Amino acid sequence: MSPTSDNQALSDYMIISKGQWDEDKSPEQIQQAIDAFYLWRDQLVAAGKMHSGQRLSREKRVVSKHGITDGPFAETKEVIGGYWFFRAGSLEEAAALAAQNPCLACGLSYEVRPTDPERCSAYGQTSETPASRRIEA
Repeated sequence: MSPTSDNQALSDYMIISKGQWDEDKSPEQIQQAIDAFYLWRDQLVAAGKMHSGQRLSREKRVVSKHGITDGPFAETKEVIGGYWFFRAGSLEEAAALAAQNPCLACGLSYEVRPTDPERCSAYGQTSETPASRRIEA
């Protein structure tokens, strides 16, 4: 973490790009949103509020205790297209930054997740903890 100008600690928030372009948008409309995204991204990177991520390739494999397979994969509505990171003072601030993404207008959505600096433990509650083992606060 690093402090902001008003001494608020910054944390990393992973942004996961989900979905597909709206069927009713033309390639020109989508390209305009993409171009606007890259301008927006470059401004946030220059301001130290964003770490650039990557688009994800269409090629993929599933790795599980059952081995490595070519599928099954998430449903189309759950397609993950890419990722990046924001540096923000809160989850709300990171979500507000994601809400400015020009590609929202063309059908994509963004999942905003704080990163957890702690090492994983089977005794702590994480996103991987089964619901039956979670302790409600």
